[in-house]
Amino acid sequence: MSASSEGAEQGGRLGGRNVFAVVLGNALEFYDFGVYAAFAVFIGQKFFPSTDPYVSLLLSVATFGVGFVSRPLGGLLLGAYADKHGRKAAMTLTITLMALGTAAIGLIPAYSEIGVAAPLLLVLARLLQGFAAGGELGASTVYLYEAAPAGKKCLTGSWQLASQGAASILVGLIGYGVARLLSAEDAQSWGWRIPFIMGILIIPVGIYIRRNLNETLVHETAHATTGGVIKALMRDHLGSLLLAIWAFSGITIAQYFLIYLTSFAINTLHMPAATAQLANFAVGASTLVFALLGGWLGDRFGLRLISILPRVLLLLLIYPLVLMLVQAPSAFALLGGAALLTAFQASSAALVVLLIARSFPRKVRATGLATAFGLGAALFAGTAQVIFTWLISVTGDPTSPVIYVIAMNVLSLVSIWLMPRAEAPEPIAAPVAAASVTI
Repeated sequence: MSASSEGAEQGGRLGGRNVFAVVLGNALEFYDFGVYAAFAVFIGQKFFPSTDPYVSLLLSVATFGVGFVSRPLGGLLLGAYADKHGRKAAMTLTITLMALGTAAIGLIPAYSEIGVAAPLLLVLARLLQGFAAGGELGASTVYLYEAAPAGKKCLTGSWQLASQGAASILVGLIGYGVARLLSAEDAQSWGWRIPFIMGILIIPVGIYIRRNLNETLVHETAHATTGGVIKALMRDHLGSLLLAIWAFSGITIAQYFLIYLTSFAINTLHMPAATAQLANFAVGASTLVFALLGGWLGDRFGLRLISILPRVLLLLLIYPLVLMLVQAPSAFALLGGAALLTAFQASSAALVVLLIARSFPRKVRATGLATAFGLGAALFAGTAQVIFTWLISVTGDPTSPVIYVIAMNVLSLVSIWLMPRAEAPEPIAAPVAAASVTI
């Protein structure tokens, strides 16, 4: 490893303003998807009208899954862009694209106004969101990992997931406000659009603060071309990429099950919408607290241990907690169960992302992480809510999605265990001719 590369890898001072700038895009991504999931029932009614509410909901969550289709492409191209042109440039681009996609969803006319063009435009907006989100996690997480000081990489990196918790809190509060302050007719007619349009406000703030970040990609490790980044990843690090995809599988399915609880409570358990929307608040608050706790513990006891132990506890408790909710639906069972399960999910997931990041060398790190995340999301998270809804519809058992969550998380644990136990070594620096970086 070159001297400059080594120094950068050890990290430096990363102020709170810079951390906020980095995690803002990830928070917006989760805000986007959280809002869609929370208002999936209304979106289904406006864009996919049907006499069967389950059909409308299925089509709505299927469109939610469309956004994951473009994630692998976004992860590969935007991740390679970050490894070629720098993490800062990539993060500025992704936050702009995500905000535009979110605002578009809030402005598209309903099916009753423009017919089939409405769902088609909705699909295009979701594809744009997914493409941007595919590259966001890789560039921003890698930036935090590389810029954080030694001994605080886990805690600093855990702010990435903690920002998702903050976004979930905001989604929960907005959802609760819409349900409480508006009539059911107004919420269905136009109230659900408010949180999407609010995404417009993120654009100028995100672009400004991200453009003032310091770059962490050093010249000695940059590739001459974007294609060179992708080729190096597939040629030299395919094994690490496959393990990372499987590690993401159970984590994303568990996360989207927690998001799905809002629709589950409304449609399956027939709980009041205002109460169900508070599940997002419980998930968000627990994520915010326990992601940071997981990061703090990771710096003291190791990435691997804190990646595995809370996930094992999640697998042991998820079925009895969901069964209790189904048998006796109540605000306490919903919010308490969601908060407890999220505590285990967040403290583990915050570190698994960093475990994956360190398994790739700097020259392909953003591409490797973003591609694994994008493919894992497309294959598993993008289909999760459809599978949850389908399982309940076919089996008639409201607890049936839990079996799917457990099975996939067992596979994730195996992948996490098999991942490298030390940071991927940096190759000897290439000649200067192959090291041009343009920010």
